[in-house]
Amino acid sequence: MSTATLRTLSAALALSGLLGACSLMPAHERPALPTPAAWPTGEAYPADGAAAAPDIGWETFFRAPELQQLIRTALDNNRDLKAAALNVEAYRAQYRIQRADRFPALDVEASGTRQRLPADLSASGEAATTGQYSVGLGVAAYELDFFGRVRSLEQQALENYLAQEASQRAIRLSLTAEVATAWFTWRSDQAQLALTRDTLNAYEASLALIRQRFEAGAASELELRQAQAEVDAARAQEARYVRQVAQDANGLQLLLGAPLPPQAGMPEMPDGELLAELPVGLPADVLWRRPDIVAAEHRLRAANANIGAARAAFFPGITLTASAGTASSELSGLFDGGSGFWSFVPQLRLPVFNAGRLAASLDHAELRKEIAVAEYEKAIQTAFREVSDGLAARQTFLAQLRAELDLVDTNRHYLDLAGQRYRAGVESYLTVLDAQRALFNARQQLIGSWLAQLSSEVALYKALGGGSPS
Repeated sequence: MSTATLRTLSAALALSGLLGACSLMPAHERPALPTPAAWPTGEAYPADGAAAAPDIGWETFFRAPELQQLIRTALDNNRDLKAAALNVEAYRAQYRIQRADRFPALDVEASGTRQRLPADLSASGEAATTGQYSVGLGVAAYELDFFGRVRSLEQQALENYLAQEASQRAIRLSLTAEVATAWFTWRSDQAQLALTRDTLNAYEASLALIRQRFEAGAASELELRQAQAEVDAARAQEARYVRQVAQDANGLQLLLGAPLPPQAGMPEMPDGELLAELPVGLPADVLWRRPDIVAAEHRLRAANANIGAARAAFFPGITLTASAGTASSELSGLFDGGSGFWSFVPQLRLPVFNAGRLAASLDHAELRKEIAVAEYEKAIQTAFREVSDGLAARQTFLAQLRAELDLVDTNRHYLDLAGQRYRAGVESYLTVLDAQRALFNARQQLIGSWLAQLSSEVALYKALGGGSPS
């Protein structure tokens, strides 16, 4: 290939690279926060709800080593999270494909043709054998992006990729919260099962005593049937919690994506060390860092970029096809002097009539942006509601748990007094059974409220964005 030929092709490509492009994308403006500027206040909410909120990673927030190990296992093995990571890579590849359209694609082309024409088809009237060989560089249909259509599509692909990346972080955060909640539920049901079995043993001991007294004529059949009914009810509760513990383990194993390791039991009452203190910041700081809201904003930006591409379609489009190289009728003459060739073929496309397709495409792009704005604002409002609910739960659960601890203590004294009065012959055994039932129900309710309190703290951690975005 001659030097002059290379200079010609280089000049053509340089010209295409220097051609500037204006952008028809609308300027992106983040919608105003469609929520109050502060969290709700009142009797149900803590007074320090607007304290500074530093990023708290899950390793810091979840203090139980056993739970930390389960979360690590889930983050390494959960199939939904793996699929989300692969989706991020797929969107990243799509962005790279779209970005490549901004640059001309150079192809090396080589061809050779050898043919024989019979005499009756030859221009000279004699049979002839001819050949043609060529080697060159070519640029095919490279769009000169005068009006930013290609750049708008590239920006759209980039924002979709970033949205998918944020969605992956949201899935990771949700998985962390689901594992913690599933573990608390499993341990709570184990505690309920242990409580039910202890109560069943107490009921069976009482039934044996009542049966002896009934056979001796010191107790009525009513007392015997009542004691038997309490035993039967406790046995039904035992079967229920055996089932729930097994199903809890199955659900937790699915979240882990791996076999559930053997684990020690959990204390029936909270010891204050399972979760770290979780401060809460101002709505504007908290909501705009949540990964699902970050993803929604990137989708809004992608819709905005798509408007730019739809607008650019109304303007003329120019594509460039160019090639340069060397050609000869003989293979040995490919690189001889004077064998160079080049071609430079710009093409102009000017929309004239398309039955309203371009206008409809622009309308569709603008409507998609309005939909993205609505979805973005709904995501913020949902997040505000979730954080507000979490703050209300935090404040009220503390008071509820204190009251239920007092209720358990009161019912324990009630049972002791009922037993003493029964043994003294002052009360019937129905009073003792009522006291046993009341204590059992109070302890069950306390375990359930403990689970609800832990679950609400995990939900608040998730609602706040779950610590650092890394």
